[in-house]
Amino acid sequence: MGFLTEHCSLRVLTRDILVSCKPFVCGNADLDDYFCNDATLYQEQLLGKTYCYTLEDDPGIIVCAFTLSNDSVRVDHLPGSRKKKVNSSIPFTKRLRRYPAVLIGRLGVNVDFADKGVGSELMDILKMWFTLPDNKAACRFLAVDSYNQPRTIHYYQKNGFEFLFSTEEQEAENAAIDLPLTTRYMYFDLIDVVN
Repeated sequence: MGFLTEHCSLRVLTRDILVSCKPFVCGNADLDDYFCNDATLYQEQLLGKTYCYTLEDDPGIIVCAFTLSNDSVRVDHLPGSRKKKVNSSIPFTKRLRRYPAVLIGRLGVNVDFADKGVGSELMDILKMWFTLPDNKAACRFLAVDSYNQPRTIHYYQKNGFEFLFSTEEQEAENAAIDLPLTTRYMYFDLIDVVN
């Protein structure tokens, strides 16, 4: 067990929660603005569902928040070696052009709880959510467009995520965008949790 499971409650982030809680600050202005102003709008348009963990002893404190939505990991446009890497643990007869995924659209940990293992515990919880038998839809991968910053990239790599493209140049070319990239697309194969 960990801090989130023992001392916090999972809730869907709503306007009422935002009004009743202290402002959520994770140290990234873009994320702070998203969770405080945009998350509920995305939810209303069925573009993403945002959850938060609040302290049980003080429900006015949001410990962490994250947004999830549907996605897919496309392999049909990947360079040969990257395509082989993604497909390597999928039986040949089951290989597809794209695989079902859940996108972690946004994820932030309150600055007061940073560097205490909360982010990694949250990632373990998400991995379990999408591999349990009562999961409502098939999901092979977790995916994220990670901020292209060393600390954020390190967090995802530490939690088992890999770059879909081996270089920023490959990713920029595939997405038809200019360098430098502000985000990097990363994925985690949930079969690793099942096995």
